Amino acid sequence: MQITKLDSTVLDIDREIMGIKSPTICLLGASFDTSNMGVNALTAGTLKAFFEQYPDGDLFLFDYGKKGLTYNFQMSDSIIPVQLVNIRFSKKFYLKNNVALLIALALFARCMPFNRIRKKIISSNFWLNRVAEADIVVSMAGGDSFSDIYGISRFLYVSLPQIVALLLGNKLVLLPQTIGPFKGVVSKTIARKILQRSAMIYSRDYTGLRETRDLVGLSYPNEKVRFCYDVGFVVDSVKPSAMDLAGLPEWDRRDFPVVGFNVSGLLYMGGYSQNNMFGLKVDYRQLVSRIIYHIINQKDASVLLVPHVFGTKEHAESDSAVCEALYAALKQKYQNKLYIARGSYDQSGIKYIIGLCDLFIGSRMHACIAALSQNIPAVAIAYSNKFIGVLKTINAGSCVADPRELGTEEILAVIDRVYAQRAAVKQQLEQTMPEVKKAVLQLFPDIVSAV
Repeated sequence: MQITKLDSTVLDIDREIMGIKSPTICLLGASFDTSNMGVNALTAGTLKAFFEQYPDGDLFLFDYGKKGLTYNFQMSDSIIPVQLVNIRFSKKFYLKNNVALLIALALFARCMPFNRIRKKIISSNFWLNRVAEADIVVSMAGGDSFSDIYGISRFLYVSLPQIVALLLGNKLVLLPQTIGPFKGVVSKTIARKILQRSAMIYSRDYTGLRETRDLVGLSYPNEKVRFCYDVGFVVDSVKPSAMDLAGLPEWDRRDFPVVGFNVSGLLYMGGYSQNNMFGLKVDYRQLVSRIIYHIINQKDASVLLVPHVFGTKEHAESDSAVCEALYAALKQKYQNKLYIARGSYDQSGIKYIIGLCDLFIGSRMHACIAALSQNIPAVAIAYSNKFIGVLKTINAGSCVADPRELGTEEILAVIDRVYAQRAAVKQQLEQTMPEVKKAVLQLFPDIVSAV
């Protein structure tokens, strides 16, 4: 069934008769206008969690973009229009949707002693007024960007829209994400102020609960800080209309195990600094080559290279560009054993491809979540604490191989163990995943009832 405007109106009337009002939600730090399927997965998971519970509700994105537009979000057999209210991060201060101007106007309105004048200032700006109309503002911050791990600029990029919402007096809720770490004094101070003024804070890992309480200065227990699984677990898997799995024989006729391997373009280039930004103990490029060799020659399995961030070689952290380069260099050496997923897919399409594998190895966390949520055993090659934090919540912490702490042989040992135990891991996931997904789909009723 496709949800139309008329359908939503009828549903609204029904809920009003029952005394139930569907909320209007403003979602920050989430978008579909990205080549990173991890960000897309967080957006899709959030929308599914909301519309499963409030099919007649209103959720719009408040995020950076050159122009506003409407996404057609597909959920099961429904198409739901989702508006992007675009803001700008620009030196052109005069732009009416420049985030700096929005903060200045919101602050000016907040200082006004008369409510009528405040409302007039806010209503005169479409972007401010749209946020002010929301019942609740929720922030995803890209899942792990409410931190200075990627630098102060990225932290400010995701924090400024949150400041706009707080200045307008909105109830701000931080959705399940990784909070911190914060190394700089400035970033830590700003983060503390935002967290203290937030109505609720969700951590997607247990360690984050304690660290967030400590940062904010809250005693334990405190209902303001809560746990919820990563929303990426509920993203739908949808078979793409066209798949290009180069080098792979007919999938239905294979009689050999296939290991999906997500190679991170970000790690391959050494992080944004291009100088081992994340402090790995191993050379990531050499590690990738060793893993491919090990799977094919030691495990007698095949390897399917699976990108999770798309883009050409001009896109610095593109997984697909790195996978193409690896495939071109190694396909002759590993004839009929090395394959690649070519083309671009959305978060649901690439999840379907990942779900075809017998085992998955990934350096992008949401590529691993795409596997685990389909009961596919996965080994996460971590570069931050978010990996161990999230996988521990589903009792899969032993599947994390962290090259910041482990050498190449130790990482291969983790892969060997999970490969040998993949049937048992799959069985455990089959028991765990239904409850994980059920909990994520209760996220918004939990928020609405609490705030």
